[in-house]
Amino acid sequence: MLTLSLATLLTLGALAFWLGQRRALAISRGGVRLPARAVYYGNFVALFGVLPALACLLVAAAFDAPARFVALAAAALAGGVGAWLARSRIMPSLNARVPVERAMRSALALSSWVAILTTAGIIASLVVEAARFFERVPLGEFLFGLQWSPQTAIRADQVGSSGAFGSVPVFAGTLLITFIAMSVAVPIGLLSAIYLAEYAEPRLRALVKPLLEVLAGIPTVVYGFFAALTVAPAMRGFGERIGLSISSESALVAGGVMGVMIIPFVSSLSDDVIKAVPQSLREASLGLGATPSETIRRVVLPAALPGVVGAVLLAVSRAVGETMIVVMAAGLAANLTANPLEAVTTVTVQIVTLLVGDQEFDSAKTLAAFALGLALFVVTLALNAVALEVVRRNREQYE
Repeated sequence: MLTLSLATLLTLGALAFWLGQRRALAISRGGVRLPARAVYYGNFVALFGVLPALACLLVAAAFDAPARFVALAAAALAGGVGAWLARSRIMPSLNARVPVERAMRSALALSSWVAILTTAGIIASLVVEAARFFERVPLGEFLFGLQWSPQTAIRADQVGSSGAFGSVPVFAGTLLITFIAMSVAVPIGLLSAIYLAEYAEPRLRALVKPLLEVLAGIPTVVYGFFAALTVAPAMRGFGERIGLSISSESALVAGGVMGVMIIPFVSSLSDDVIKAVPQSLREASLGLGATPSETIRRVVLPAALPGVVGAVLLAVSRAVGETMIVVMAAGLAANLTANPLEAVTTVTVQIVTLLVGDQEFDSAKTLAAFALGLALFVVTLALNAVALEVVRRNREQYE
């Protein structure tokens, strides 16, 4: 039914557009100058044909299947009548550009409001469920507790019935793995972007950049297998040779492999913003006697800093939200440690773990996932605010 409805709307819109454009061209051939191009009159007729049909189809969605076919016929009839009436209004006094532009602005505004309301709904759901969690667990214990063991029992006489909901180990693991990943991704990604944008020949750039971006298309589960089956044993064997005890699941392995995965995000975006720096700035710097490396360091990179900060911020968000690599390479143990050679866990991994399988949404264990999600949202929002402030100050300096 959905496919048939879409086909009806597309066919109706195309036919209405053709009728309107043909009518406008016929008037123009008669020596009359229309106030807008023919394509606007085609869009004008298409709007009056598609909108009534779409309204009928939306109403029909509330009915059963037999009534939907009747509504589909009604939608086609309403669209045809609307398109014919709109075609009859095409005359030299009608400026079709005005209603078409108004409709486009309304559609764009509606899309913006959908995005805003969706975000507001997500935040509201997190706040409501997190408030239910904090009715059972004190806020101070969640924010400052040093133990995370959300396993709760069904009966009070069972072991571990109280649970421990201190989020510090979870966020510490998240920050540790993110720091390791960014320590790998930012230097390699930024330096590769500088080379591709400033030093590489066009033929080499055309070959290397697509190969580098292939890393972004590899599924994260593949990276997870690579980390668990190749990198982790190699790191453990290397540690044994030099006298270090490296866990089979460690933050170093997860963060390192995650950093390799994030390199294309930093490299590709940084390359684009570096190439966007006006050539006149480079020529002025070179004309004053600066070397190419000094020009890059003192002119190009400061001018491209807003875009570079945006690329790094996107990479950080990607690292914070990664789950599969952490599950397969870092484990699920919520250890409060700064040692990258030990197993840790992250916020997203714990959220997935808490919400897998049949869950009872009246228990603190399940509601803890919403509390973690809300805390992660606040942290990400603060990070965005800091990054936007850095971008704003630098943009004012170079505008």
